[in-house]
Amino acid sequence: MRPRVLVAMSGGVDSSVAAAIMREQGYDVVGVAMRLAPEPSAPIAKRRGTCCSHDDFEDARRVAERMDFPFYVIDLRADFAARVVDNFVSEYLGGCTPNPCVMCNREIKFDRLWSRARALAADYVATGHYARIEQGTDGRFHLLRAADDSKDQSYFLFTLGQDELARTIFPLGAMTKTEVRARARALGLATADKPESQEICFVPDGDYASFVERQSDPAQLRPGSVIDSDGRRLAAHSGVHRFTIGQRRGLGVASGQRLYVREIRAGSGEVVAGRREELDSPGLIANRISLVDNSIAPGRELRVEVKIRHRHRAIAATMRVDSGRRAEIRFASGGPAVTPGQACVFYRGEEVLGGGFIERAITQEQAN
Repeated sequence: MRPRVLVAMSGGVDSSVAAAIMREQGYDVVGVAMRLAPEPSAPIAKRRGTCCSHDDFEDARRVAERMDFPFYVIDLRADFAARVVDNFVSEYLGGCTPNPCVMCNREIKFDRLWSRARALAADYVATGHYARIEQGTDGRFHLLRAADDSKDQSYFLFTLGQDELARTIFPLGAMTKTEVRARARALGLATADKPESQEICFVPDGDYASFVERQSDPAQLRPGSVIDSDGRRLAAHSGVHRFTIGQRRGLGVASGQRLYVREIRAGSGEVVAGRREELDSPGLIANRISLVDNSIAPGRELRVEVKIRHRHRAIAATMRVDSGRRAEIRFASGGPAVTPGQACVFYRGEEVLGGGFIERAITQEQAN
């Protein structure tokens, strides 16, 4: 009997080719699309590429028909709203900058995908993520960066543990995006030249602050003051959800020097602005730590490379994880601006060791 694989299909070229590769390799393929965000009530003028729409599902269905495997759409909108959208809103209201793609992978795409895979007696799940999985001689599974560094998505996958990696396949991990599109054209897939998704699916116009306001009770919004590092009031603002660490534009401050958001105090509504050099931090505290490498012992100090944003380069650091799923990271030199709420992912070369969510920056005073 052929092994069965459940393939997550978004209607884009990546998941289409992933499904085609699984079919070519002899797997019993079942395609599944996940309805996550509601359809927009009106066209968005600046949409450059979306996912999870009716048109996307029809594109995925056409691929399944061409490759001759069954395809289903499952409605996860309620779960998505409760686990991803509500978290997104509460994090912004709390002065943090969330990463909904990490939460979606953790709470929806893999969690719910595996639940459906069990119901359909599938042996594996496969997705169009650009990342690699390799099994070592000791039997342990390693999550690795993609061969195409410009498309690498390993940053979003640090919550996968050994059990999940043993049953997951990333067919595109060794391919470049150019190769993926070429494969799609050779197969005659309708998605071959489809644009990539460019924004968060539930905020298609990119206006995060307005979305948070629409999803919140007015009493939840926290207006206050923009102040400088000495506590002097510079301007008023309509809510901390409109700011993120490192932001320069939109502060509402007339100043002879460039000012950046360096701290957000959600409790008081204060947004602290400072000079660029005041943004840098020697380290950070992360919580909700997940370890891909389950051999890392609590309290052990490791030399790692750390990414604190998906598009940021990895920087050298030391890491120490405690038994309470918290970690202290100290940058080797020249620490960047740290943004609470973002994912912090630990690498050793090409391998993802684990990650967590940034709780706070370590100040220079705390580091000394």
